[in-house]
Amino acid sequence: MLKKFTLKNYKNFKDEISIDFENTAGYQFSTDCITDGTISKMLIYGRNATGKTNLGKALIDIYTTMFGGRSYADTGIFLNADSIDETAAFSYEFRFGNNQLVYRYARFSNQELKGEELLIDGKTIFCCDFENNRFDFKSLEYINAETASIDRYLQSVNISDEEEPKLSFLRWLISNVALSNDSVLIKLANYVRRMLMITVGNGMLRTPGRMNDSFYESLEDSNRLIDLQDFLNEMGIECKLILKKLPDGQRELYFWHEKLVPFYKTASSGTLALVDLYRRLIPKSWAPSFIYLDEFDAFYHYEMAEKMIIFLKRRYPKCQIIMTSHNTNLMTNRLMRPDCLFILSRTGTLTALCNATERELREGHNLEKMYISGEFDRYE
Repeated sequence: MLKKFTLKNYKNFKDEISIDFENTAGYQFSTDCITDGTISKMLIYGRNATGKTNLGKALIDIYTTMFGGRSYADTGIFLNADSIDETAAFSYEFRFGNNQLVYRYARFSNQELKGEELLIDGKTIFCCDFENNRFDFKSLEYINAETASIDRYLQSVNISDEEEPKLSFLRWLISNVALSNDSVLIKLANYVRRMLMITVGNGMLRTPGRMNDSFYESLEDSNRLIDLQDFLNEMGIECKLILKKLPDGQRELYFWHEKLVPFYKTASSGTLALVDLYRRLIPKSWAPSFIYLDEFDAFYHYEMAEKMIIFLKRRYPKCQIIMTSHNTNLMTNRLMRPDCLFILSRTGTLTALCNATERELREGHNLEKMYISGEFDRYE
């Protein structure tokens, strides 16, 4: 699992900001927010433009570094506009069984690496300084990767076009060395491949229903269609669904009534957002390891948002899920707990509610009332 994430000089985050998933307060309620002593369900609040979306993009940046392709970093400003530093720094600390792994890197841009470093159980495995062309691969035997063709990697780095981004050695190592299935690097790769960032409602609301052919194809499995129907019913959308094939070969989803009602032409924005989330998350053949759900309840009634949190806890008990919201109804010990509820400030600090007041927060405290009354104002 991801133990700690640290970021500096990225977009609106000029100063260092950290999320310590192991910094729990020992509460004996809402224990389903914690997995193996690590925060697995987190809810972040923050005023508009505090960087909640940017924080998600930063967390998922490791996917692009290790595998390329899918990128959540947009083409806008990458480095903080008020900083003189030339790079953004990222640090990820993981725990896999008895192994502790730290992967750090610095970027000039969302494409160009300045350097990277990997530590396992406190031992530096490799260190790459692409800017000054300095490399240290002396401890590869610690991970049984001493057979790696370092010369071939260095040759690929040295001959790459000036405008081409330097290939991460970690990415090259995982792709070019036969590592055992129990290798900590394989465990890292399996975790990072299953990291997701989803902005709820971002897809389906802009896309005509018929364009989601692969989704429709999956719904031809009657079990999958029933699963979607059950999901909507659990969220409070009482309905029965049917998928029909039209004369032109296209598929269309309908609400089942005495007369069939086209789903995408009549469903509310909240229902469409639910289906968008389902489409992008639930049918996957692999279980996600980490999900950043940005504005997860933007289209939902507060009761539906509560049901969504309960659903995610049950469906993905071990997955680390971070949700962002403005909905203070969710700021309750019935669903969450003070060490899993955070405030992201305009100055780029992230503070758990249990550390945002001098009071010792207990299960009976009304966290929403405290928030609205200004108890935590100085951390916003």
